[in-house]
Amino acid sequence: MENLHHKKAIVTGGGRGLGKATAIALAKEGVSVAVTGRNEENLIQTVRELETLGVKATYGVFDVADAEAVATAVPRLIDELGGVDILINNAGIAEFGTFLEMDPKRWQEILMTNVMGIYHVTHAVLPHLVAHNSGDIVNVSSTAGQSGNAGTSAYSASKFAVIGLSESLMKEVRKNNIRVCTLMPSTIASDMSIDLGLTDGDPEKVLQPADFAELIIANLKLPRRALLKSASLWSTNP
Repeated sequence: MENLHHKKAIVTGGGRGLGKATAIALAKEGVSVAVTGRNEENLIQTVRELETLGVKATYGVFDVADAEAVATAVPRLIDELGGVDILINNAGIAEFGTFLEMDPKRWQEILMTNVMGIYHVTHAVLPHLVAHNSGDIVNVSSTAGQSGNAGTSAYSASKFAVIGLSESLMKEVRKNNIRVCTLMPSTIASDMSIDLGLTDGDPEKVLQPADFAELIIANLKLPRRALLKSASLWSTNP
């Protein structure tokens, strides 16, 4: 299995929820981590927790939908980490409503964050992975990206796009020994899901952020010859 110790990772949306759980799981494996997000207070708290695990940790405050901000911040984070081996594209937003009722501007915001956000950050990180002829990119989609439902058109459109983007990129960069994996979680007791009223977060029944983080770590630990193209994670009996 792959040894993650001393690797360096960037986790977008790392201030809370799935991103924070993933950052902590990586740190427990000895990975130095940079977390990004829009709430500096949350990011500072995450960094403090990561540092207690004995790894280098840093953060960047920016919106992944802002191309210029990404282009400025990501190189700085890579420099502070001393390189980059792993990118977890987790940052995302969600809102639900009928096709006609949802504000077109909100539609655009969802697509810009969930799709172009992945593009912007990956575009900044990928040259470093190519230069080292190795690396891992994990893109977080959703089961909503596999099946649309009434009221989810904007969110589903963005998450379907993530799957297509990821598969295309995977086929481009395999030759560089870079593994691109798309993960599609069902409803998880994240801050976003609870805020949206999608779940009560019952830890006895509902997927928790740490469960998703375990899947990411298991994927990263696969031998370099093995590539997990995609996987879905569901609660057993919610």
